[in-house]
Amino acid sequence: MTSIVDLLIQAVGKDAILTQIEAAERPASRWLSTDNLSCKALARPITTNDVATVLRLCHEHDQTVVPHGGLTNVVGGVTTTPNDVALSLERMNVIEEIDLQNKTVTVQAGVILHDLQKAVAEAGLLFPLDLGAKGSCMIGGNISTNAGGLQAIRYGVMRQLVLGLEVVLADGTVISSMNKMLKNNAGYDLKHLFIGSEGTLGIITKAILKLEDAPKSKNTALIGLSSFEKAIAFLQIAKRELANKLTTFEIIWQDYYRLMTSPPSSFTPPLPQNYPYYVLLEALGQNQEADEVHFQNLLEQSLETGLIEDATLAQSQQELDWFWGIREKVDFVFQVHQPVFLFDVSLPITDMESYIHTVIHNLKVVWPQVHFYSFGHMGDGNLHLFVSCGENTPETRHRVEEIVFLPLQKIGGSITAEHGIGLEKKPWLHLSRTPEELALMRTLKQALDPKGILNPGKIV
Repeated sequence: MTSIVDLLIQAVGKDAILTQIEAAERPASRWLSTDNLSCKALARPITTNDVATVLRLCHEHDQTVVPHGGLTNVVGGVTTTPNDVALSLERMNVIEEIDLQNKTVTVQAGVILHDLQKAVAEAGLLFPLDLGAKGSCMIGGNISTNAGGLQAIRYGVMRQLVLGLEVVLADGTVISSMNKMLKNNAGYDLKHLFIGSEGTLGIITKAILKLEDAPKSKNTALIGLSSFEKAIAFLQIAKRELANKLTTFEIIWQDYYRLMTSPPSSFTPPLPQNYPYYVLLEALGQNQEADEVHFQNLLEQSLETGLIEDATLAQSQQELDWFWGIREKVDFVFQVHQPVFLFDVSLPITDMESYIHTVIHNLKVVWPQVHFYSFGHMGDGNLHLFVSCGENTPETRHRVEEIVFLPLQKIGGSITAEHGIGLEKKPWLHLSRTPEELALMRTLKQALDPKGILNPGKIV
């Protein structure tokens, strides 16, 4: 009997299929060991028709398929087993069209986010999704996880940036909904089924994305505050004064700031380390001179009223990289502490301070010497948490997750803001979704993937 690997090679060519041994030689990522990427074969199609052929064969032979992108997923969303066929769209990496008049871009799913940003910028436009992993994450993965990122307060998450999609279903059927219009009310908007579905309902192969005018001004400041209450008040004033120019409002707790600006970190502190909270504020606009004056006036008035304690403006690209490096170079946490459990939660802004206090208190009851760091996208209610308690057993992970997740249910928060569910958060999904919602998710999965071959075991 011919194996599925041989059938795939016959159908799409040897260049498009890596054997188990060849696939094992590929590098993994910090988030995934090679054991978690072990697979029967790795398919690397170069056309949508090839993707359809691979899925049709796998469907006919009940072969499970796990989609791979840039391998930056942190919740086990791309974990494979030796029984799975991995499907990478890394060779489908063409930016097909930048439409200057309609301000759209048509891209294949394997395009790296940073490459897209660069190409669009060279055309005088902006693709506003921005992530720390932009140098390796792919557009298909960004869509399938509904990525959020650093500028969601202004531009929204990936769902708001997608106009059209091309998707291949589990049985190889190609669904082409490559719409360029903002308004299209012709029946169900099917693209929303696949955005955020983590490759469990179909494989995204192509997308039409919305673009914005490239900014002509950028003003960035690092700000020290004495209380979280003042951080909330400052956010409201920044929204009112900067209006649609407000692009980023990142909150940083003192412990994380101290860690990132003390040896052996390469960063020195732009502001003293004694403030309980720091905000990284950024505004993009179209008038450099007027926007700069407006931005500085906001800071000066906030200093005069005592709303903020201190502030420093980025005056050069070097200083801009310095400020953002403190916020984004999270790899340093993993260099200093091992093991580290990473969390990505969302909750009402008004509950953030008490939630963090509760989590820290409950962690210290169990592990008095625990290391805990927090920061996040305060403007859109999203926090990232790092917990290192010196242990890495399944029991420890479960207890830490319990401490982090359970309080969210009481305040209407979510166990994931932008990282997704994958394998790791699946046991806790019921805290953020009702039984009726979960039942409907299972119904959708059964309808679109009745054999359960797409990214099995993930989400539901």
